[in-house]
Amino acid sequence: MSTLQAEALTEGKKEKAARFPIIDTDVHERMVSIEDLLPYIKEPFLSYMKHWTGWGELKYTHPIGGSRLDSLLPSGNVPGSDYGVLKEQLLDKYDIDYAILTGLFYPATMEAQFELAAELASAYNEWYVRNWLEKDDRFLGSIHVAPQMPETAVREIEKWGDHPKMVQVLLPIGTAPLGDPYYHKIYEAAQRKNLVIGMHQGNSVTTGFGQPRYYVEWHTILSQAFMGMAVNLILNGVFDKYPGTRVAMIEGGFTWVPSLMWRMDHNYKSLRSEVPWVKRLPSEYIKEHFRFSTQPIEDPNPQHMLRMVEMMESDELLMFSTDYPHWDFDSPTRSLPTTFSAELKRKIFYDNAKNFYRLPDSPKAAR
Repeated sequence: MSTLQAEALTEGKKEKAARFPIIDTDVHERMVSIEDLLPYIKEPFLSYMKHWTGWGELKYTHPIGGSRLDSLLPSGNVPGSDYGVLKEQLLDKYDIDYAILTGLFYPATMEAQFELAAELASAYNEWYVRNWLEKDDRFLGSIHVAPQMPETAVREIEKWGDHPKMVQVLLPIGTAPLGDPYYHKIYEAAQRKNLVIGMHQGNSVTTGFGQPRYYVEWHTILSQAFMGMAVNLILNGVFDKYPGTRVAMIEGGFTWVPSLMWRMDHNYKSLRSEVPWVKRLPSEYIKEHFRFSTQPIEDPNPQHMLRMVEMMESDELLMFSTDYPHWDFDSPTRSLPTTFSAELKRKIFYDNAKNFYRLPDSPKAAR
């Protein structure tokens, strides 16, 4: 047996040895092209699409490609656009109980033509309910909206909020301060429909000094956007006004959470007279209303990672995600450090997401 064969056999045994049910909170289904949406777009917007040039997922040419190499299909399909491949490479290979689909088409971050953004979000929902959600019992969905026009976003939430497989409203993080009262109708509607707010990195995320020169810069400091949004939501009183609001921070990492809680609490004690509607320490809102997906998980000393979870003062804040099919995909068999107890792993892989999204128990988890 060759060395490569031995390594493959070992890896296969590891994958089969996974002991925990798994909820993957970040799976990117894709379209092959914008033409997939045309049957769902109405005039006058359909005519706009004749001149569509689109916008990139990022403002960079990715140095190693944005997706894992084995998801690049010989047929030339876009990675993540083929259900059969996704099923084989993710759902079946790792025996996933639920996969929450988050897409990779975000009209929510368009900085102009807001009416078109709303129409594209609506068309995407129609397309992917029919072409993805109905294909597998393990799929759960995200309602795509254009927060640029809160009234249309609310209509989309009303339309899809009672769908049995929809679990969240997706608000990709761009340049808009989504805690601003202008957007509060969206949180009211999500609370009314018992939906999580899923905040994912968007197509136009920038940093404190604008757009970095290199992709590696952008990817390294992406968590700035998530930190800023958490502060914005809390201090604009979203959770005091809508106490049922739950926010999943997706693909922004999590090791920054303890230091943000400390800094916000410190400033709140001195400056809370400016925001009298905020009734509790900011860290309390984070522990009650926020959850954080694990990907992209940093890779420090395993003891340090355990300590990081301890500093959050809760073992319920993390939810597992793979970020399939991206280049920095996190495998369920290799992502969590060995210092995590079986109980903690179970919570991260399954229990925390099940409880936060209020999902029924899966048949596998009941065993």
